[in-house]
Amino acid sequence: MADQTESSILIEASPAEVMSVIADFPAYPTWAKGVTVADVVSEFPDGRAEQVYFALDVSPIKDEYTLEYVWSGDEHVTWTLVEGKMLRALDGAYVLTDLGARGTDVTYRLALDVSIPLIGMLKRKGEKILIDTALKGLKKRVESLA
Repeated sequence: MADQTESSILIEASPAEVMSVIADFPAYPTWAKGVTVADVVSEFPDGRAEQVYFALDVSPIKDEYTLEYVWSGDEHVTWTLVEGKMLRALDGAYVLTDLGARGTDVTYRLALDVSIPLIGMLKRKGEKILIDTALKGLKKRVESLA
């Protein structure tokens, strides 16, 4: 992913517990700010999502889009945009590092492009807000279930 923004957070849970929440797309509207719909379109034989349809409403971005996922155990997951209305690209990843008794370090990487022109600085700021909100929501959700 070129031109991406990334951030990390420590979550007091195992990588498997964190990845379980990441993979539970139907629950996203309850904890992922701005996600109003997250429907699994297709699954891999192991039950993890291959494609997921999202409806997002985070000012100034309101869009409906489908992402395709590639899973690597409980270590990382990547996604790419299949189709969107306002979004032209949405590539990202969660990378989980097991820190043993300390928990899991979760790094979120994101690169997005929208069909409306945005100054690079504004686009990076938008990515940073999305990442920080997602990481804080993920941490709160995982730790509440642990």
